[in-house]
Amino acid sequence: MRLSELLTQGLIKVGLESEEKEELFQEMVQLFVQSGLIRDRDAALRALLERESKMSTGIARWIGLPHGKLDEADGILLAIGTSRKGIEYDSLDGEPVYVVIMVFAEIGNPGPHVEALAEISRLFSIPGFTERIREARTPAELLQAIKDEE
Repeated sequence: MRLSELLTQGLIKVGLESEEKEELFQEMVQLFVQSGLIRDRDAALRALLERESKMSTGIARWIGLPHGKLDEADGILLAIGTSRKGIEYDSLDGEPVYVVIMVFAEIGNPGPHVEALAEISRLFSIPGFTERIREARTPAELLQAIKDEE
């Protein structure tokens, strides 16, 4: 799976404005709504909060990976955002999040969801990759950084 094939510049936000996790979820879900990929904003937010209630998705240094399953998702939906100032996320390491990868998957088909999460994990474990994503100044630059590593 190539993450770059799931992304458009409209699903990438450099310069997230949110300071806290719940606010961030709303800001990122709006990217999907504006792109026409999600109509039921409330269902998307509920899916994220339900998953988050089990364990924080602030799982690695500087990275938040909120994800959930949606009836209206057709395959994998992916958006990426970056923050200059950091977002309070209740991360497992207690640190703020600077890179957010939000994933929605269809209900009843776990294969693509697991595959997307594995590819995200692979890319973000490459030394220096998180920093390159964090330092991108435009959606096009961020997308190119992903393509370069794929």
